[in-house]
Amino acid sequence: MCYSAQIQADYRRYVRMFGAHMDIAEFARLYFLQAEGSSAKTPKALDDAFRDPQNDDEREIWQFIDKTRARQKTKLEQELFKQRTRLTDAERKLESKVTKAATESRRIATDKIGAALGRIEDINRTAPEPRDSRIFPEWYAPVLVMENGEYVVKPMRYQCRVAGTPASFDVKYPGTYNARKNSLEGFWKSCFGYTHGVMLVEVFYENVKKAKMEGTLLETHNKDENVVLEFHPSNGQLMHVACLWSRWTKPGEPDLLSFAAITDEPPPEIEAAGHDRCIIPIKPENIEAWLNPSASSLEAMYAILDDKDRPYYEHKLAA
Repeated sequence: MCYSAQIQADYRRYVRMFGAHMDIAEFARLYFLQAEGSSAKTPKALDDAFRDPQNDDEREIWQFIDKTRARQKTKLEQELFKQRTRLTDAERKLESKVTKAATESRRIATDKIGAALGRIEDINRTAPEPRDSRIFPEWYAPVLVMENGEYVVKPMRYQCRVAGTPASFDVKYPGTYNARKNSLEGFWKSCFGYTHGVMLVEVFYENVKKAKMEGTLLETHNKDENVVLEFHPSNGQLMHVACLWSRWTKPGEPDLLSFAAITDEPPPEIEAAGHDRCIIPIKPENIEAWLNPSASSLEAMYAILDDKDRPYYEHKLAA
């Protein structure tokens, strides 16, 4: 399960690579809802792509982003005041008597102050960092699709809520950010062969059991002890990851565009590292056919997934 990925978050890269155009209305809708207080999460790199707006639509989007960031900073500053007060109270108590409760309160307040200051610094930071492009389930990412014979970039949530399902499926099926290849004609039958997408991925991350990674017995580790591994193609190339997507609608609620990355059995080097699934990067020459599934058979779509790009995946412990 690809629980996290470092993606190409700047929609302009999709525009340059594929001659695509951005669905400006969907980007504007996403950021408007975010500015109005929705819980939608977007990676900093996706937001910062609008920092130098080129037209009125992009200027409006940047205003929405600015409003969201201002609200976030206000909330963080309130948290800072609360935790600094807590820290002062704890230190005052410790001056007269050292207690476990006061010591723990001081530790928690100190940690929360550091976290809040770090988040404020991140909001204000303009120099890009790799982590700015990292997404997790429920975060939004640009996805390449095809509409009316043209490549289009849309922002979509990385956890697919299939059209016609209740919103409660997000909780009931939290793993729907990945679509298993062997279930494409089952759970995913309304998407497979109809709504295909591509996400550009640089690095992906997986949770693995430490015992599996080290090839040791589980009894030698704490129960369920996990480590996070970072996998990247040894050739350094972008992966064009095959995805399925859906537009969920319900009267009285905003539409939701969401997607899932398709996964398959892992190549030997990923299995040896302790993980049992792998995303499917398709070959660049197959992207047009993949994004136009109605013009072909499901067998042809499976053939594209089977004829996947096959880099060697190096791995290391994630920072």
